[in-house]
Amino acid sequence: MFELTGLPPAPRGVPQIEVAFDIDANGIMHVSAKDLGTGREQKMTVTGGSALPKNDIDRMVREAEQHAEEDRRRREGAETRNQAEQLVYSTEKLIRENPERISAEARQETEAALTELKAKLKDENADTAAIRQATDRVAQSAQKIGTALYEQSRAEGQTATGASGPGDSGGSASGGPADDEVVDAEIVDDDKPEAG
Repeated sequence: MFELTGLPPAPRGVPQIEVAFDIDANGIMHVSAKDLGTGREQKMTVTGGSALPKNDIDRMVREAEQHAEEDRRRREGAETRNQAEQLVYSTEKLIRENPERISAEARQETEAALTELKAKLKDENADTAAIRQATDRVAQSAQKIGTALYEQSRAEGQTATGASGPGDSGGSASGGPADDEVVDAEIVDDDKPEAG
């Protein structure tokens, strides 16, 4: 049995686990899994009861090389799906947490892009390029929302600082200087006679 335990709870798509399978020339398989977030790693070695003949090993190596491109495409597809699912989650969360600050037009555009991306993700046979294009559309819509939110925050911040802008004296209610204000003063010693 092979288990990678002790992983902290996290939303779907957040944990990143690197899994490696390696078969050496003797037919011994080394399996390792490492959580990139915590650094936790688990390894396992699988040995056969008897060594494989040289021609079987060579055949398996050739088959592995033949399927390398297919494996690369499958990995790319899985990574694209994971990125898309994470983007769907984070974008929906952004919309849910800021409903009053997002314009109706931006919300409709983003929700339409999200619907399209979710449909592509439900289709197990969807083309990776199509998922990537739908992901890009959602990302562009989400970036527009993010930019608008930051501009609103900046405008609100300038409005707040504009109320007590540089023209204000910053004095206290009694008309005297505030505690954090610097006051220039000259100390005069009345006990000393003036030189004259």
